[in-house]
Amino acid sequence: MPIMEHNTVAAKKGKGEIFITHLLTPKEMVGKCEMFASVKIPVGASLNVHQHVDNNETYHIIQGTGLYTDNGKTYTVKAGDTTFCADGDTHGIENVGDEDLIFIALIISTK
Repeated sequence: MPIMEHNTVAAKKGKGEIFITHLLTPKEMVGKCEMFASVKIPVGASLNVHQHVDNNETYHIIQGTGLYTDNGKTYTVKAGDTTFCADGDTHGIENVGDEDLIFIALIISTK
């Protein structure tokens, strides 16, 4: 089994800076997925509410506590929780805990 090399990028997509570690490359996803990544949101930072068009996104929370917004409604999420944002829907997440919020993000094309 080959060990994958990861590519981590910093992004400003809300309050503060978040870190996205791409776990698979586009070639490895063979056009089925748009992103499979580990996302780290430091304390007090966020990923702004955004809409998904022609894709959906799932978050699986690994560590920390977040305030997840789903189509205008907010929910507290923690390690072990999984969220789903359907094509056409909106979502965002903010770290409201006292440690890094870490989750796996999977974006699947619906085209």
